[in-house]
Amino acid sequence: MTINCKGQLIDLSSPKVMGILNVTPDSFYDGGSYKNEADIINQVKKMLTEGATFIDVGAYSSRPNSPFVSQDEELQRIVPIIELLAVNFPDIIISVDTFRAEVAKKTIKAGAALINDISGGFRDENMLKTIAKLDVPYIMMHMRGDASNMQELTNYNHLLNDIAFYFSKQIAACKKLGIKDLIIDPGFGFSKTIEQNFELLKQLELFKILDAPLLAGISRKSMIYKTLNTTAKNALNGTTALHMVALQKSAKILRVHDVKEAIECITLYNTTFKS
Repeated sequence: MTINCKGQLIDLSSPKVMGILNVTPDSFYDGGSYKNEADIINQVKKMLTEGATFIDVGAYSSRPNSPFVSQDEELQRIVPIIELLAVNFPDIIISVDTFRAEVAKKTIKAGAALINDISGGFRDENMLKTIAKLDVPYIMMHMRGDASNMQELTNYNHLLNDIAFYFSKQIAACKKLGIKDLIIDPGFGFSKTIEQNFELLKQLELFKILDAPLLAGISRKSMIYKTLNTTAKNALNGTTALHMVALQKSAKILRVHDVKEAIECITLYNTTFKS
C-alpha cells in the first residue's frame, strides 16, 4: 500500500505520522502558536526530527463555529508558509488542509505534495477535477454541513453504513476522474456526538472494505478531553491511548499535534503486532 508524493513512494504498510501545523489564530489547541517564520521553521524541524512523514498545514480553522475566512485570506496565510517550508526543507512532504480547489492548485504549485479536504469534495465543485489535473494524493474526510452547523447534523440511519456509503460514492467519483491515490478520514469530531466518535473508533476496521488507507485524526479532540473531564492541553495521554486503538483498527496515518509520542506508539504497535 503506497502513495506517490512528488515522485516519492510512501509505503503505508507500516503506519506513518502526519504532524499538524496550524497557521490560524483560532484552532482549538494550537491556534496562534506560530506567529513568525522562526517559530514555524523550529516547529516543523522538531516534527520532522521526531519522525513525521507528512506535515499538514492549515490556514482555515475547522473547529465548530469558527469564523469564515475568505479564499484570498486563506491564500495569503498559507502560500508563503508552503514556500518557506519548501525552501528550508527540500525533502519535506507537505499536506495542505483545504476544501478549496484554488487553494489546492496554488499550494501544490508552491511546493505541497497532497491535499487534505475536510469536505470530501462537497464544498467546492471543482475540487475533484482539480485533484485529477494536479495528479496528487487526496485525503477525503467525512463530515456534514460546515463549521457553523456540523454539530447539529448528527442523526444517522446507521452511522457506519452511512459513512461507508458516503466514501464509496466519492471514491467512485474520484476513480472516474482518474485520481489514483486516495486516503479516507472518517472525521472524528465532525458531525458526530462523542458517543458516535467512540462507536466509529470501535469499528474503524470495517472501512477496510473501501480498499483505501485510513487516516485517524483524534489528537487532543473533545471526545478525549470531555470524556476525561480535562482540557485539550492535558489530553496527550488520552490521545496516545486512543492512537493505539486506532492502529489496532487498521489506521495507517495518525494526524497529530505530538509527533514524538505518536512515533513511540507506532514503534510499540509494530513491535507487538508485526514481529
